[in-house]
Amino acid sequence: MNILKGLFGLGFAMALSAGTALAGELVINSDQSDPAPKKAMEELIAGFEAANPDIKVKWNNFDHEGYKAAIRNFLTADPPDVAAWYAGNRMAPFVKAGLFEPVDDVWAANGFNDQLKSASASMTIDGKKWGVPYTYYQWGIYYNKEAYKKAGVEVPKTWAEFVSNCEKFKAAGIDCLTTGTKALWPAAGIFDYLDLRVNGYDFHMDLANGKIPWTDDRVKAVFAEWAKIQPYTTANHAAIDWQDAAALLSQGKAANYVMGNFAVATFKDGGMTNDTLGFMVFPEITPGVPRAEEAPTDTFHIPSGAKNKEDAKKFLAYLGSPEAQTKMNATLGQLPTNNKSTVGDDPFLQQGFEMLSTAYALAQFFDRDAPADMAKAGMEGFQEFMVKPENLDKILARLEKTRQKVYAQ
Repeated sequence: MNILKGLFGLGFAMALSAGTALAGELVINSDQSDPAPKKAMEELIAGFEAANPDIKVKWNNFDHEGYKAAIRNFLTADPPDVAAWYAGNRMAPFVKAGLFEPVDDVWAANGFNDQLKSASASMTIDGKKWGVPYTYYQWGIYYNKEAYKKAGVEVPKTWAEFVSNCEKFKAAGIDCLTTGTKALWPAAGIFDYLDLRVNGYDFHMDLANGKIPWTDDRVKAVFAEWAKIQPYTTANHAAIDWQDAAALLSQGKAANYVMGNFAVATFKDGGMTNDTLGFMVFPEITPGVPRAEEAPTDTFHIPSGAKNKEDAKKFLAYLGSPEAQTKMNATLGQLPTNNKSTVGDDPFLQQGFEMLSTAYALAQFFDRDAPADMAKAGMEGFQEFMVKPENLDKILARLEKTRQKVYAQ
């Protein structure tokens, strides 16, 4: 029994010391447990150690779900020197709790204010930068070129053209827009883009931060635009997953899909090629509104309780560099946040890189930008609107009650 107690005590002590740095050691905690992210992280660490031979990295790698619970504990109990997380409102609780270190000096010293400028707004709280982004992926509208030919329509340059095309797709027996909202979140992508194009990034962030009532006329204006395409959207979307909707696009039964770039592989598994699959930036709705994009962004941060902040800043500087981001994202199959990086010959990555690098600002996605309870209620409301648009006033009143409850906490 004493032996068991001793072993348990040793294990507990080892667990507590997981984030503790030894002399010349940099401790990094992250959640790159899937094969491609794991390989990308291994390559990044090897490159950093080669460039900094006096620093030895100790990497604690968690699975995704385990990390979400662990980070709240280790940031307070035994912080590492560097921790992986996400941009925007996902980092806000840790910033407001004083658990992340501002890193404006890292941005200034390495040219990141220019090179990472499209991600700047989502890394800034109270005028300070709180980490360094290293990868993101674009959202936008993926479309079937053959469906466009069949309906005899051109790729739209404006929202008015997109809407007017819908009647022609309907006449050709094609859904103008497809999506699968069984898991709710795909509907949030449509809402985000409509709000970003109707009201702009700053309004969208204020809404996500609970500063604007859901009954505001500007919110109603978003749903007024959504109502224009609702009758032309796949009718049973609430009963199907996003992959089912992807099959409809691949088969030419639908023309357009508001989705993230991760879906390209699924489209191609369904038989599409670079010759039949197209990508467009979500069209402008309110003239003059600066173009913001949807781009969930992964980041690294220095905990305020880190023991080796000097080397942690060296790591963030390396992580943010064009060369490191080029190599890392080639392995990830995603996009570098540094606009001086390069991407391969994949046309969708090339288009996404150009689009995001020149964006005014980046939204993170509704369930990252809004608190969990608000995000859940919002996405349920979006799905309901898509099925029963006549319920809009009831939906917005319900969301307003949720807002008052969630942000009062």
